This record gives sequence, structure tokens and C-alpha cells, in this order.
Amino acid sequence: MPEQPPTPAVFMPNNEPYLGLPSILWFDRIIVWALAGNTLVATYTHTHAATLSGLQRAACQIIPQGINISLSIRELLRQAYLFPALVLMRPLVERAAVISYLSLHPEAVSLWESGWKHLERPSLATMLQAMSGNNDEEAAKNVWSAHNHIVHGDSIGAFSNLVQLGNGRAAYASGKTLESPDVADNIAMEAQCYLIIVASRMAQVFPEVQVPPMSTDAAGGGNGG
Repeated sequence: MPEQPPTPAVFMPNNEPYLGLPSILWFDRIIVWALAGNTLVATYTHTHAATLSGLQRAACQIIPQGINISLSIRELLRQAYLFPALVLMRPLVERAAVISYLSLHPEAVSLWESGWKHLERPSLATMLQAMSGNNDEEAAKNVWSAHNHIVHGDSIGAFSNLVQLGNGRAAYASGKTLESPDVADNIAMEAQCYLIIVASRMAQVFPEVQVPPMSTDAAGGGNGG
């Protein structure tokens, strides 16, 4: 059998292992939309800093974090580091939930301004309920719990780092995961959903900017995230 070429130490946009997955393409296009909107909002906030509302000032802190984390997840997908991408999902979920909660409950902005202290702020499950408009507290807790297991490194979260080796064998990955398109697909889909929430709240909180709506055409363009 011919010798397999070595795995690149660093993948580029033209040779990343999950290139071609529709979810990766959609994620890239949503990233471009979010960054374009953020550029408009940044220009506005720099010229109107003295007149921003408390909610807008909080959004200036939270939304860039969410976009930055999304970009980090995208790069980890490119480099096939899937488990670290999963670890970053909870911080992204939390930013999406916090800005959603503050948008819906502007009276809570004072809690943000005073440090968003643990025993004073709403629980993540409560914020997830507000974000989704869903009154099912148990469903919100399940989302929160699943990501907590991955972040905190317990025995349940460890299953998210399992990879198949063939012949019915499995192992825990310590490097790139090159042959798990289903996992990469799920990560890209989940991350883009939360990025859409972050960017949509940006448009809601800054109506003066008139952030253009996201295009529904996810078929064109290339993987440029």
C-alpha cells in the first residue's frame, strides 16, 4: 500500500479535514455576517460613547466576546481539535444567554454593572429559558448540565472525547480528530445557532445602526471563516 502523507501540523482553509461539510460553510457565512454587523456597531459606539444606554454598554462587553469565542471554535474545527471546540461551547452559550436575558430584562443591567455576582445574577438555566422563550425549565437545565460535564472534566464529560479506532476499539483523543465528521457537524451547527443569537441581539440592542439582516442563502461563497 502507498504510504499515507503525514498529517499537516497546521491545516489551511484549502485542506482542512472537514472542508465541504454544509454546516461548516453555513458557520463561515454566519461569521462573516456577524463580523460585518459588529464593525458597524463598533463605529457607532465609538462615536456615541457618551450617550449609550446601560444595556448598550453591557452589549459592548458581551457581544464581542461571543463573536471571538465563535471564531476560536471555527479555528479549532479547522485544525480538527474537536474536543477543545466543545469545551468552548459553554462560554459561547453563556454569552448568548446573558445578552438575551439583559435584552429581555433591562432592569437586570444594574446587576451586570455591579459585577454580575454569583448569588445575585439569574441562573444559567433561567437565562437559557429567557433566550429560547421556552418555559421548560428541565430542558434548559439539560443544556446547561451537558456543557458543564464537558467543561469540568468529569467522567460523563469524558465520553465527548472518545474516538473510534476501528475494529470496535475506541480511545480518548489527545490531538487532532480527523475522521469524525458527525461530531464536527454537530459542533458547527450548535455554534452557529448561538452566534446567530448573539448577532441578532446585537441588532436588537443597537437599532440605530440598522445591522443588515442575515442572508438566507447559505449555498454561495467559500469557507472563509
